[in-house]
Amino acid sequence: MKIDLTDTTASKVNKALVQGRRAIGTPAVGMVLTLVIVTDEENAYDALKAANDASHEHPSRTLVVIKRVSRSPRDRTQSRLDAEVRVGADAGTGETVVLRLYGEIVDHAQSVVLPLLLPDAPVVVWWPVNAPLDPANDPLGALAQRRVTDTYAAEQPVRELTSRADTYTPGDTDLSWTRITPWRSMLAAALDQVTCEVEAVEVEGEEFNPSCELLAMWLADRLDVPVKRSLSNGPGLTAVRMATNTGQIVLDRADGSLATLSIQGQPDRAVALKRRETAELIAEELRRLDPDDTYASALRFGVDRLNPSLPAPEAAAEPEVAPKGEEAAVEAAAEASAPQEEAEAPVNDAAKDKATKAAAK
Repeated sequence: MKIDLTDTTASKVNKALVQGRRAIGTPAVGMVLTLVIVTDEENAYDALKAANDASHEHPSRTLVVIKRVSRSPRDRTQSRLDAEVRVGADAGTGETVVLRLYGEIVDHAQSVVLPLLLPDAPVVVWWPVNAPLDPANDPLGALAQRRVTDTYAAEQPVRELTSRADTYTPGDTDLSWTRITPWRSMLAAALDQVTCEVEAVEVEGEEFNPSCELLAMWLADRLDVPVKRSLSNGPGLTAVRMATNTGQIVLDRADGSLATLSIQGQPDRAVALKRRETAELIAEELRRLDPDDTYASALRFGVDRLNPSLPAPEAAAEPEVAPKGEEAAVEAAAEASAPQEEAEAPVNDAAKDKATKAAAK
């Protein structure tokens, strides 16, 4: 069931939710949390679909906050709230409210969301795109016990990890970290099967993928060994190679779905390690609402402390400019000085001849 409300208020939205529940014959719904999705119109459909799929595991009230851009100065001064209330089959196993904010109310979204939160229930805020630099100090993020971002959607994903480390607050997490949960479980299980000492690690994956950096930082932080970050064509993470005193341990996934685990002295094993959908990632994050200390420790290790096999494009561009300029300057100076030396040589020889003849006379 869908109820459309134009130029409405939070109070009217609450009444529409009650009306919808009564209309479908379920006045009481057992929901465990409130999920607030802050997104734009372009990404709202995919985010809402993922949240509805995750609600089968975590029944929740989903509030989708869409901040619409005003095209004229007059529109920016006029505030308006449009809402779409969904209950029953149209909202998964919970309730969904799509809130579209116009004008000045865009800067005060928390005043609209606050009356719609479930009482005495945890609040999770998720930014599929355009996450704030400091989620905990964002007006909507301040309402939540758990704040979910996705560094992979940032323009500069790897550099974004540094900002996340600087502003980390207990309760922050990232879907780029959630994506590597199966990898971390598999690598930990592999190390449990053998008695060895890890000496070095190589993490291979596509460029500009923050999950690769997070996995490398986690390994470097937990194992206290050098970790090299190498590049591949993907998709995503492709391989982790751990050099130990008893031989190599390799987890290789070339096709994005099936991996091969190789341990020295044991037969190779095929391991299901597929790339998961966003709904599965959100469902995993909603299972626990306490601070993720392991994520915090890996994040604070720092991207700069890794040993990349290839320099980043920004780092490679800067040192090349200076040497080229110096070489050009040296070559120009050499070309300019060469004719002068050749021209000066005959003059010096002529002067020496004159001095010799004068001495003979």
